[in-house]
This record gives sequence, structure tokens and C-alpha cells, in this order.
Amino acid sequence: MSQKLLKEDFISNLNGTSLLEISIGLTLAPLCLLSRGLLLILYFLHNGRPLGSRSTHFFLDFSVLVVPPVLCCTVLAPILPWVILCIAAFCAGLVYKIYCRRTTYVKVPFWQILSDFLRASLEPEYVPSLTVFRVYVNVLTSISILAVDFPQYPRRYAKTETYGTGVMDFGVGAFVFGNAVVCPEVRLKGGEVQSKFFYLARQFFAVWPLFLLGFGRLMSVKVAEYHEHTSEYGVHWNFFFTLAVVRMAASLLLSLFPVRKAWIVATTLAVVYECFLAFTPLKMFILHGSDGRGSRAGFLDANREGVFSVIGYLAIYMASVQVGLYLLKKKRGSVREWVGVIHSFLLAILVLFLFLHAVQTYVETISRRMANLPFCVWVVAHGLSLLSCFLVSDLVLVFAKFLVDGASVPCSWNFVQLSATNKKHDLELRDGQTIPQSVCMVSAVNKNQLLYFLLANILTGLVNMMVDTIHSNTVLAMFVLHVYMLTNCLVMYILQAKNVILKWW
Repeated sequence: MSQKLLKEDFISNLNGTSLLEISIGLTLAPLCLLSRGLLLILYFLHNGRPLGSRSTHFFLDFSVLVVPPVLCCTVLAPILPWVILCIAAFCAGLVYKIYCRRTTYVKVPFWQILSDFLRASLEPEYVPSLTVFRVYVNVLTSISILAVDFPQYPRRYAKTETYGTGVMDFGVGAFVFGNAVVCPEVRLKGGEVQSKFFYLARQFFAVWPLFLLGFGRLMSVKVAEYHEHTSEYGVHWNFFFTLAVVRMAASLLLSLFPVRKAWIVATTLAVVYECFLAFTPLKMFILHGSDGRGSRAGFLDANREGVFSVIGYLAIYMASVQVGLYLLKKKRGSVREWVGVIHSFLLAILVLFLFLHAVQTYVETISRRMANLPFCVWVVAHGLSLLSCFLVSDLVLVFAKFLVDGASVPCSWNFVQLSATNKKHDLELRDGQTIPQSVCMVSAVNKNQLLYFLLANILTGLVNMMVDTIHSNTVLAMFVLHVYMLTNCLVMYILQAKNVILKWW
């Protein structure tokens, strides 16, 4: 068997893992972010000033934000719950140490501190958890697209063949979720008036890079005879095309229907599509082709998974637009209000998981290949779960900063009274020097997210052409994955340090 066929077989016919394991894994990224922030605050406590070295900042970010996810989806996957418990205990210890060494409310009882903290005002214009969510989905995806080709990556984490839930299945849906919560229609400021089809025209102009990347990936894969998982999207289709079509279709729907009713459109799309799958031959066509034996004759038959799954991803996008509206349209200033947001999200997550259980019991199970109703519900539920975890971690960081006068953490909330000197800009040192936000890797990736994803795809292809990944030992696999991620992150860091943003459309 050729190397190409061996690699295709290696990533095919998989059934995924449990919802519980994926849910547990969702807490890893927020805990890594929390530990990075707490370490920076503790450094400030010890030294009386923020960490000033760019290289040290990058080393800290890479070591705490990237290395743990790489290890946890490979060699540490069998003990993932214990790793998460250890990181959580480490964070709890840091919070306790910061509390004991606090420079504000030194002799005030804990409950009084907590009461004052809940009344504290945060920046109403900036929700850092949204940025971190989108960046981390990108980072975790870049890890998985290469790690999946190594035997150290558990097969249960890879994309499922027909039914089931893999970690990478959620990653695809989370990408759509992250795009929708900050779409132009959501970010429209109160009082602004645009023509009904303004955002549709703007979206047509904005998605051309995705189509270009989609065609570029298609050509490179065919020319290089790169291994393909055909049942994922089809013969010619890929995720770049899916994302571009979904964004355009969503803008069209949002120009026809009120943005505040996006959840109704999402529900209608998902339910009607599920009815077609259940009561027409559509499901058999998607799974088995026009001849019932997996034929790939003609464009629609060849790309049936990619074409029809767009409907499910569009439903996810519209539901996520509603989430974005809830987060951004109402300006929340106090910590107490954001605690209320988390409470609302937890209720929504509970309802969605109960509905998911009912749908999987009485209709059918989750299928990324079709992007059916259960898949849509699962992605939105887990998307809300991950976003809620980031909100919780950011509020804990805010509490730690509340206890330490002058402490700053990049890409996290600041208090209103500090916004004049500390709002999303540079971090000021006592000697008058400044540390630009480019020292934060999250900010660096955020500035060039599409380029980061493109670079990750290119490097993944190069590694697969140079390394026999499926027969690699653990030492080689870990070395390659860490060098690959170091390259991705370092390029983004350098671009941000030089204030280079490669986006002109």
C-alpha cells in the first residue's frame, strides 16, 4: 500500500470519543490562560513591575498557553482529567498566594472584598473572552491538523467517519461559532443605520480570500497527491469553501430577517434540514452517493458532504449570531452583570444538552459528515461551554488584579478607573518604558488569524511530505509538533511586534 493510502486509512473510519471527555477537555485552554495571567500578577507582586522582556514574555506564553495542549492531545491524553485537576490546583494555589499577599483591602474580610468586587466596573466596550475564544480555537485546530497524522494522537480525537463526536469535529463547528459571534451584523453599534444589503455586499468582498485559499488548497492537494479524507467534505470541497459560503448565506438571511430573530432562523434551518434527512432519500445520498455504493460522479455527487453540510453550519452560524448579540448589544459594566451572563449561559447549556439527549435518543445521533440537528445542538452547547469557561477564567483574573494595585494582564478585562492608562494599549512600567501588547501571543495571533491558519496548513503539508508521521516514535513526534507550533507562533509574534497586519480586504 502506498504512503498516501496508508495515511488516508490512518485518519478514516473512526468513531470519536464521549461527550464527557470532550467536555472535560474544554477546561484545559481556559485554565492555561488563567495560569499565565496569575503568574504575571505574581511576578508583579514579587518585583513591583510587570514582566519587561519580550523574549521572556514569549517563552512564558508558549510554555503555558501552547505546550500543555500539545502534550494533552498526545502523550498525556490517557491522564487528561488528572492533568486538568493539577493545573486547576496550581491556579487555586496561585490565587490563594495572591490573596494572602494582596496590596489592596489588606485588612478587609473576604466577604467585604467579594461584595466590592462584584460592584466593580469593567470596560464595557471590550469582551476579551471573545478574542481569546477565537484565537484558541485557531491554535487548537493548528495543533490537531498535524498531530492527527501521528500515532501519539488518540484516534478517538480525530474526525469521525459518519456518526460520533471527535475533538476535531467540535473544532470545525467552533470555527463557525467563533466567526459568527463577532460578525459585522453583531458589531453594528446602536444608532448606526446601514442599507438592508450593506453587509451582504461587504461579505462578498470579505470572503474572497477564503475562496482563494480554498482553490489554492484544492490545487496543491491534487498536484502534490497529498492524502485526503474524501468523506469529510468530498473530492473538491474543503472547509475554506464551507466557511465562505456560510458567511455569505448568513449575510443574505440577516438582510432578509431581523438580526434579533437569528435564533428562529437557526432553529428553522436545523429542524427542516433534519426532516429532509429523515423523510427523504437525502441521507442515503449523502452517505452512499447516487448509486448507493459511494459513487462520486458529477460535482454534487462528488462533493455531497461539503455541499449539504453547509445547511447545518449555517444553522450553527445563525444561532451563534444570537449569542454574539446577547454579549455585545447590551453594555455590561459591573462584575455582577457578567456573573449573570455566565448564569444565563449555564442555563442555556443545560437546556441544550437535555434537548441533545432527547434528539439522540429519538431521532439520530451526532454526525459531522451531515451536520445534522444533533450536531448543530452539540456544537452550540459546547461553544457556549467553552466561552463560559473563558469568561470564568477572566473574572478570576480580574479578581486577582482587584487585589493587587497596578497589576496588568494582556488580553483580559481592566477596571474602568484604569482605562485611561491601561485600556487595550501598552502596559506602562515605573521607569516610563512601555511593553507593547505584542508581548501577548493571544494578541499576536488575533491580529493575523487567517494568515496563522494558512501558515499552519502549509507547514502541516510540508511536515507530512518530509516526515513519515504514522511510523514516528514519541520523541520525534513531540519534537516536530513543538517546533511546528513554535514556528507558527513566533511568526505571528514577530509580525505583531513590527505592527504588521496582513489584511487589506
